[in-house]
Amino acid sequence: MNICLIGMRGSGKSNLSRRLSVLTKRTVFSTDALISYEQEGQSIEEIVRNAARGWHDFRDLEYQVVRRAARMQGVIIDCGGGVIVDLDSQGSEVYSSRKVGALKRSGIVVWLRGDVDRLVQKAQTKAMAEDPNRPQLDTTQSLKALMEHRLPFYEKAADIILDIDGKKRRDLAVELMKRTSDAAWHSMVMRRGQELD
Repeated sequence: MNICLIGMRGSGKSNLSRRLSVLTKRTVFSTDALISYEQEGQSIEEIVRNAARGWHDFRDLEYQVVRRAARMQGVIIDCGGGVIVDLDSQGSEVYSSRKVGALKRSGIVVWLRGDVDRLVQKAQTKAMAEDPNRPQLDTTQSLKALMEHRLPFYEKAADIILDIDGKKRRDLAVELMKRTSDAAWHSMVMRRGQELD
């Protein structure tokens, strides 16, 4: 069973995935890092800018990476903030049942939920130049609107919601280990129950 971390930019997915890796001896796969690697080291912003269909093409690349990562067993998948969305024909974000479905078939999807205003502030103050794989931020208002638009998609995708505000990363890692263990046990019992029906 995989542990698939989803959440907005600044929610600490990468940090938590590294802590979980140390505690569980699981390998971490970052969808954004894999996409960048497979695109000859281009940043997400460069990939989008150079693609014929911009974000549409990026979301398709993301789907291919998610599918491959989800085929692995016993790994931690550190998903990009937009993994829960695709784009419709008008370019508007919609729930991505294809990407979320691939993650759910292989493991437990964990949403790192935090206060939107705090996450926006954290994202704005973080030195984006230090991490060229992240797309450049737009204005504070548009970032907040984007995050708020995605909230129901994160909630729909999540098997487990882990509230992150005011908690230390090591405490979150321990809590998540317990909750994913409980969820895995419950899932196994439910599958076996269905087999007996």
